[in-house]
Amino acid sequence: MKPWQKEQWCIPALNAEFVWRMEDILDLYAEPPDPRRPLVCFDERPVQLLSDVRDPEPVAPGRPARIDYEYRREGTCNLFLFFAPHERWRHVDVTERRTAIDFAHQMRWLVDERHPEADVIRIVADNLNTHSPASLYKAFAPEEARRITRKLEFHYTPKHASWLNMDELEFSVLTRQCLNRRLPSPEAVAAEVAPWEEQRNADGATVTWRFTTPIARTKLARLYPEHAS
Repeated sequence: MKPWQKEQWCIPALNAEFVWRMEDILDLYAEPPDPRRPLVCFDERPVQLLSDVRDPEPVAPGRPARIDYEYRREGTCNLFLFFAPHERWRHVDVTERRTAIDFAHQMRWLVDERHPEADVIRIVADNLNTHSPASLYKAFAPEEARRITRKLEFHYTPKHASWLNMDELEFSVLTRQCLNRRLPSPEAVAAEVAPWEEQRNADGATVTWRFTTPIARTKLARLYPEHAS
């Protein structure tokens, strides 16, 4: 088989993998709310911590605030974000790291604190290697890990398709409203994020998702493999 033929052979398989994962997410979003099987989107994002080398000058009559262009790097922190569109609820946790252990503790919080009465929690997440039930077995004894994983049903977005996770929209709002400034420490980030979360939850803000499987089959027809005759 010639190289170009081999590459052509591989493309339909890649497209089919993308398509089934995409349609799985879209069909999940289209289902009506079910309190016994809540839908929760999950993701994380690093935040670069920066401090001022010189104190900013506050705004004054006839003069805008002045911030020196120099800054000092103070490392990074991590944001874990849960977003439940049907419940119009989100929660942001500021952590130092985003390891498998950190992920496992986030899942236990979701199961035990947020949705203790749910039969199963349907989670939309990307394919990061820590986003796996295996992470719970790294963090907890087998009995505890199994107890938690029984309550979790993972739905993974296709590779290179993070836009299918509604968390991306929430992170966009959070970044514009809270994180578009220099924040020198995890404590400073948390102080910005907490009132944002509280107010957005109080407002009942959510996402109205309009991209459905039928629309995808029309708009993204080129991604769908041709049916064999």
